[in-house]
Amino acid sequence: MVTSSTHETSTERPTSANPEAAHPGTRRSGSPAHHVPRDYAKTPVNVYWETTRACALACRHCRAEAVPGADPNQLSFDEGVKFLKQITEFGDPFPQLILTGGDPLMRPDLYELIDEARKLGIGVSITPAATPALTRDVLAKLKEHGVEGLGLSLDGSTAGRHDSIRGVAGTFDRTIQAMKWAQELEMPLQVNTLVSAETSEDLPAIYELLKPFGVARWSLFFLISVGRGKVLQPLSAGEAENLMGWIYETSKIAPFVVATTEAPSYRRVALEKMRENGMTGDEIRRSGPFRSFGIRDGHGIVFVSHTGEICPAGFLPLVTGNIRQDSLVDIYRNSPTFEALHDPTQFEGRCGHCQYHMLCGGSRSRAFEATGDVLGTDPLCEHDPQLHVI
Repeated sequence: MVTSSTHETSTERPTSANPEAAHPGTRRSGSPAHHVPRDYAKTPVNVYWETTRACALACRHCRAEAVPGADPNQLSFDEGVKFLKQITEFGDPFPQLILTGGDPLMRPDLYELIDEARKLGIGVSITPAATPALTRDVLAKLKEHGVEGLGLSLDGSTAGRHDSIRGVAGTFDRTIQAMKWAQELEMPLQVNTLVSAETSEDLPAIYELLKPFGVARWSLFFLISVGRGKVLQPLSAGEAENLMGWIYETSKIAPFVVATTEAPSYRRVALEKMRENGMTGDEIRRSGPFRSFGIRDGHGIVFVSHTGEICPAGFLPLVTGNIRQDSLVDIYRNSPTFEALHDPTQFEGRCGHCQYHMLCGGSRSRAFEATGDVLGTDPLCEHDPQLHVI
């Protein structure tokens, strides 16, 4: 579910009642919106809004390269309200709004913007930074104002491991405390964890740490080397494949949903393991990895920057317009970049020839970072379609 310096790490929204659909918005009729059928080429599931780039942390993998103070050119309150009204133009069911940053808590008009979104019938989730500003009273206030879900980042099982990634001492302890408060307040919680060469061996320990916290969803974000993330080391394709096998086995016994972000090839790995285990087609279709079928960068999600730029995803910095003068709905549905992302038959390289291109499609963000071609091959996947019957 939930983007940020690196908080945009999910395309799903967990809730305690329905963990596969984190922080669901509500339709104007009041019924849950997540599982309402929609055409992802027409309406995204999530709209990520980088409300500000201001943040007190200095995370080593920060996509936004956040800074201590707000950009004077960030969207004003009035511009933010106009943007929120554009979201409703997608029609019912509305997309979910994910407030990211930087740190959205650093916007002085945050609660007013949340109120405006809720008045319009838009569901809201938030991914705050673990700074001293994140208190129990703040979480309680967010819930009072109608925020339906919380996303927190945990990148290590100890303070030393986590804080070395986040760049500020004490961040681990604040994150653990915020998780306890979320549990007390019964706020649906998604925990986002970076997957890189620096963190991968620690994932089993992080999993054990999370088990008592009533987490709805654990989203494993596979590093995209953009922004400050260029200083970290991504996994090789073979290492990622092995890790995905562990993720699949863990997902079968975990007390919460375990999912991947920017690693759609996990669906192929999971499908192959399900077939090996003799699962039927209906059983496979009902399983976790396939309930989010089709949602990927620019096709199911859209990102709006702090200055209003419209991109397919926070980690796919292809500017296709700006909400200050363009229609978010028109850009998402009709711009050449989005139209290409809506159609996996246009993908190129191994992703274009792969028999799993509809199911997976590869990370478009990683393909663009690695090749400069948004339709190119995702290098994280080692699957060779030439060796299989298509």
